[in-house]
Amino acid sequence: MVSWTSEERQFTSSFAQPLRANYPIGIMSRRAKVTLAKLCALKRERQKITMLTCYDYSTARVMEDAHIDAILVGDTYAEVCLGHDTTLPASIDHMVTIAAAVRRGAPSAFLVGDMPYLSYQASIERAIDNAGRFMAGAGCDCVKVEVDRRLVDTVAAMSRATIPVMAHLGLRPQSVHQLGGYKAQATTAEAACRLLEDARMMEEAGACSLLLEAVPHTVARMVAEQTELPVIGCVSGPHCDGQVLVMHDILGFGAGHPPRSVKVYTNLNDALRTAFCGYIEDVQSGGFPEEANSITMSERELARLQGMQRERS
Repeated sequence: MVSWTSEERQFTSSFAQPLRANYPIGIMSRRAKVTLAKLCALKRERQKITMLTCYDYSTARVMEDAHIDAILVGDTYAEVCLGHDTTLPASIDHMVTIAAAVRRGAPSAFLVGDMPYLSYQASIERAIDNAGRFMAGAGCDCVKVEVDRRLVDTVAAMSRATIPVMAHLGLRPQSVHQLGGYKAQATTAEAACRLLEDARMMEEAGACSLLLEAVPHTVARMVAEQTELPVIGCVSGPHCDGQVLVMHDILGFGAGHPPRSVKVYTNLNDALRTAFCGYIEDVQSGGFPEEANSITMSERELARLQGMQRERS
């Protein structure tokens, strides 16, 4: 049996209520909810699907205002937020908690919960229980699992349990040690054929969408053209039905350089450093806080206080 936290039970009890009831401390959406049907319609209409990772409520609010189609609460949280070298240390408890926070900030986006390492590989029962926490406990629309044909039965069982599954193919960061590092996948004809077969198997098993990571753009195009499922690309070229990137990479935020295939839209590191240095200088020089930044006491109460102090002395 899955173990629910008190917050998850509270969320679940109101999950069938109207949108506003689900997010009592969140925000109200100003657009229609993005659903799986909407993503499929975008594919049919040849309109690209937009997706980014997100790990907190405040950033999710900005993404909601920008009308991002979908948000992935990725296990990259372990790297960009916790400072680990891989995604492996992300835990199911962490991921469900931050997914719920992102949902409160972005009530209308299609929300994908990234199932962390060993939350679904060990058994089908564990996979269904943990996916249920994302769906009912955090309000996700879908869960993502890193798979190949060895996990087709797991995907099928999750689908039968009414859990929408995004099947992540190609480079699978949770298998980094088995793969021998972060390397492009399906770069030979044989490997590409196997990936195409895996994609078909996942669709037949009931997956609702596919994510391709670090796959040649020609191969990604074949996958996208051979399936009716929405295909999201991550470093897999322009021919996928949509794109996803790690938020920190496009913002120039965090340690190191983003992958060469990532377009950086701003340099948040520099902006933050400038703000932090300005704050430090103001505090050290006495420029902050000023009177306008301070809490004041009425003249009457100040006079009373001064009188009390004189009496005590």
